[in-house]
Amino acid sequence: MYNTIVVGGGVSGLMAAFAASQNNRKVLLIEKNKRLGRKLLISGGGRCNVTNRLPYEEIITHIPGNGKFLYGPFNTFDNESIIRFVQNRGVSLKEEDHGRMFPFSDKAGDVLEVFLNALDDNNVEIRFRTEVAEILSSDNSTAGVKLTDDNVIHSENVIITTGGRSVPNTGSTGDGHRFAQAFGHTITDLFPTEVPITSSEPFIKSGDLKGLSLENVALSVLKKNGKASITHQMDMLITHFGISGPAALRCSQFIYKEQKRQKTKEIEMSIDFFPETSPGKLKHHLENEISVNKSRAIKNILKSIVQERLAIFMLNHLEIDGTVNGHHLRSEDLEAILDFLKRFTFKADGTQSIEKAFVTGGGVNLKEITPQTMESRRVKGLYFAGEVLDIHGYTGGYNITSALVTGYVAGNDANQKMP
Repeated sequence: MYNTIVVGGGVSGLMAAFAASQNNRKVLLIEKNKRLGRKLLISGGGRCNVTNRLPYEEIITHIPGNGKFLYGPFNTFDNESIIRFVQNRGVSLKEEDHGRMFPFSDKAGDVLEVFLNALDDNNVEIRFRTEVAEILSSDNSTAGVKLTDDNVIHSENVIITTGGRSVPNTGSTGDGHRFAQAFGHTITDLFPTEVPITSSEPFIKSGDLKGLSLENVALSVLKKNGKASITHQMDMLITHFGISGPAALRCSQFIYKEQKRQKTKEIEMSIDFFPETSPGKLKHHLENEISVNKSRAIKNILKSIVQERLAIFMLNHLEIDGTVNGHHLRSEDLEAILDFLKRFTFKADGTQSIEKAFVTGGGVNLKEITPQTMESRRVKGLYFAGEVLDIHGYTGGYNITSALVTGYVAGNDANQKMP
């Protein structure tokens, strides 16, 4: 008989098992892979962006998928708690841009070792290559788990930390959602986030701009009325299937949301190639370039302002003769160029699959979870933590923060409930 069983040995499960095993509690961690923390090892490009040091309010704004739910768990365990947990166990962290925290060694394995040692110190039992078939209950309280080999293991608390549906090769295949539904929990629509965006526009299909890297542009997902639903000013990349890079990844979840709102597959997006330059200043700059280069062809003048491939595409797209020199460029063509540079619109038709996404959108409905404890409102002793929940943020340490915080709170509550 165990005090707590944790199902899933990802980052949230590791923290849940640690918190549940304090005070000499008997805890079992079940993992269907042959090793723990597989997603943690690939986070931050293999460097492990272990958390983010921004204030609560800013962290919440970077978790557009129900981030406000975390105010409750933050009262028990927060981003600074994560930093102390790691550093007090011998791994120093460094702060990089936008509050991102990494180990000084730049090795995710060092962070994983912190958790493995903590579990070992607390005598947590770990079973690898073991799969749970169902969660057991009695009198509306958890009673343990039944394995796929029909073995039954009894426990008064069960914490589900099986992840979402993204990066399935790490073991996240939606098991937790199936367990939740068996107890009457609602699973909100699952969709990919932090994933490249697809488009069937002719310039994408032709490959005219394939591989073009754009720095510090403002990419927007547009509402039906043409106004921006969301804008992210970052780098982006044009690919053979659509767009990728940081700006596209952050916009991806809003493509799905606008498809639902507008009830259509194709969603308009726009790019501002000069987001820090007002239309008036950009016009003045372009007019000045033309005035001092009046004898040069407009396509050559534009090459000093934007990349050559983009300049050629823009002129072809606008049906402007690129050989016309500055003397003869029509004012309406100048206005069309300015409009393109500040608001080039195109249609996206979706995103790559949830399996290719780094983060799953949707999950166990948060209305059915108590935020201060992470316990199910439907079944006593049943907890959920991490990406199995309907919480999703941008990359930058926000998702792992959510996973660690909810994992700790779930494990800590299960620990404190025991006599």
